[in-house]
Amino acid sequence: MKTTIIGIFLMLFITQISFAQNDQNKSFSTAEKEIIQLSKDKWQSMADKNVNELSKLFHEKAEFVHMGGNWGTERELEIIESGGIWYKKADVHKVSVNIIDNTAILLNRIDLLAIVGGNEVTNPFIVTEVYIKQNDRWKLGVLSFTRVMTRGDN
Repeated sequence: MKTTIIGIFLMLFITQISFAQNDQNKSFSTAEKEIIQLSKDKWQSMADKNVNELSKLFHEKAEFVHMGGNWGTERELEIIESGGIWYKKADVHKVSVNIIDNTAILLNRIDLLAIVGGNEVTNPFIVTEVYIKQNDRWKLGVLSFTRVMTRGDN
């Protein structure tokens, strides 16, 4: 009896792991993989405060939506360069990509470690990134942060 119960629990555990791995290993198309890599590179460039690389990626008319407001490309690059917001580390937990014609919509579920106004903060976000393909290059058109409410939040 004991062996049967242990066997059932073990089987359920293995099934759970298998489903979790299948979800994480979803096959992405070549274009989706390209967008995911652009997003990863963007997070690294933001952490490195590499405004030269970011200015190549950000569309000149891009919009950036944060908890404290919204602004355009020029202001976002100024904020990153000055350290007004230092995107130190984005721990990406989940990624989805939808491509519609020449537009890619990427959603990230992240925990963002940042320095804002001299204070280190970590926030859980769903980040929406919209990329537009122009002249065979993807450009970021929208970067929007939506804070996720967790059990500890009121």
